Amino acid sequence: MKHIFVIDDDLPIGNLLEEALTREGYRVSRAYSGTEALLALSRSRPDLVLLDLMLPGLSGEEVLPRLAGVPVIVLSAKADPEHKADLLLGGAADYVTKPFSLRELLARIALRLRESENARPGGVLAHGPLRLEEEARCVFVHGQSIRLTRTEYAILKLLLSNPAQVVTKSRLLEEIAQDTPDCTESSLKTHMSHLRKKLREAGAGDCIEAVWGIGFTLKIAEQGAVHPPKNLTKSQLFS
Repeated sequence: MKHIFVIDDDLPIGNLLEEALTREGYRVSRAYSGTEALLALSRSRPDLVLLDLMLPGLSGEEVLPRLAGVPVIVLSAKADPEHKADLLLGGAADYVTKPFSLRELLARIALRLRESENARPGGVLAHGPLRLEEEARCVFVHGQSIRLTRTEYAILKLLLSNPAQVVTKSRLLEEIAQDTPDCTESSLKTHMSHLRKKLREAGAGDCIEAVWGIGFTLKIAEQGAVHPPKNLTKSQLFS
């Protein structure tokens, strides 16, 4: 069952969307502010987000960059073409102006979900200098292959699937459990330390940041701040 996350503080519109989406067979969750939305996203990853712009706390424009990797349909009364263009170029998959046709919105949702399923041919996750090829189970930094353990690979794959989002420790353990049943809460710190060291030595910098008391987030350094290391030996790259 596909999971749709509705971020809108307008109760009547939110109720209408939840009822219609549930009737179409989607699982629906809701948030009423930008801050609440980011907290919910740290616990679970939806298949698609419906995002209002005029939210209390963090605005929709501020939330959008934190939703990388998830298709986002913006729902807004703002009809300015320049503003629409800025948001579409900034990562939104679609922009629907309020008031909207419910039938058209449902069609757009179905379309964006189909596009999302085909968005990663060959199962490739890429972000900054990092590239993970799921079919071959290979990880590259600046085009250079690095060797990871099964647990390190599973951790990095989850973080790459949720770039710029804080992934809680409990979610990490839950979602990688099928691939790595040996990873426990007590051993997670060690696995993460080894992964961060390998990525740093391969030239990705300190791209995994610990959020104290919560979990971890993937952050790529600004362009130009991180460069591939020079004169690394093969043992350093593949340790």
